[in-house]
Amino acid sequence: MPLYDEILEQPEVLSGLLNSQQKNIEEIVKSVGKPKGIFIAARGTSDNAARYAKYVWGSYNQIPVALAAPSLFSIYNKPPNLSGMLVVGISQSGESPDLLSVIKEANRQGCATLAITNHKDSPLAKQSSYLIDIQAGSELSVAATKSYSAQLGVIAMLSAAWNNHEGQWNEIRGVPELMSQALEVESQIEKFAPRYRYMDQCIVLGRGYNYATAYEWSLKLKELAYVVAQPYSSADFQHGPIALVSNGFPVFAIAPQGEIFADMANLLKRLKQEHQADLFLISDNQAVLELADCPLLLPGGIPEWLTPIIGILPAQLFSYHLTLVKRIDPDAPRGLTKITRTN
Repeated sequence: MPLYDEILEQPEVLSGLLNSQQKNIEEIVKSVGKPKGIFIAARGTSDNAARYAKYVWGSYNQIPVALAAPSLFSIYNKPPNLSGMLVVGISQSGESPDLLSVIKEANRQGCATLAITNHKDSPLAKQSSYLIDIQAGSELSVAATKSYSAQLGVIAMLSAAWNNHEGQWNEIRGVPELMSQALEVESQIEKFAPRYRYMDQCIVLGRGYNYATAYEWSLKLKELAYVVAQPYSSADFQHGPIALVSNGFPVFAIAPQGEIFADMANLLKRLKQEHQADLFLISDNQAVLELADCPLLLPGGIPEWLTPIIGILPAQLFSYHLTLVKRIDPDAPRGLTKITRTN
């Protein structure tokens, strides 16, 4: 099955990306300089990669990042002033007209534009001043997997290049092996998936760098398993949505160790002890995994800022195995095509 094969290809894809694109990324950064702000246009899975960029470039590079509202460019024809911004288009296909409208307007305003795409000959690539080919290879499945982790990898590499920081580069170079280790929990995932055969709604939690993971995991549950999966940060969730959770309600969360871990751990304890939630947890902390009905252990020693590249893999595998349990074809989700051209 293409989806399954592409999930397993991700360590190799990221390793190839590191080997082939570091010099290009460093040259782009040298040419562009460190921008005062970055404006990102993306849709779907690529928009979740943009959420990761917002945290990485904001925290490690002190660059403010804004996510575009493409309809301001393509429908309303009332674009904001982008003066001084680096405008980035992130797209697997590079073909969506509304993203192209953002890049075209940015070019008109004299901004530097950068395409991060899997198709170097796409309209997005041709319209942009600079190009980073994520080189994920042919992605046949409708649901994006390897192109997503490759986009995250490029975002991390840009951060290291802006900082000219060898320590960051070394941490990124360790990611492919950690990805391979994360895939080793598949046998556990196969055992857990039948528990959720009849699940039609759930909550997905993440925070900080893994706010992006919550959104991407929920998207995979929606498009593959047809589950109404609502993503939240652990902070936003406590401002009202927590009222949804009662005995047995499924809550999925990624909670790696790092700056946000204590906040996540306290919320998960509350959900288990006060709300009797059904918890499916991905973490590298054994103590918090003891709260889980379905625990998945991440490899140890992952720098927090890189956990989204690794933590999404078991989430993808779970979504895949859930489709099999529900007897849904994971390579033919209803109503979807590989390329979505929104205006």
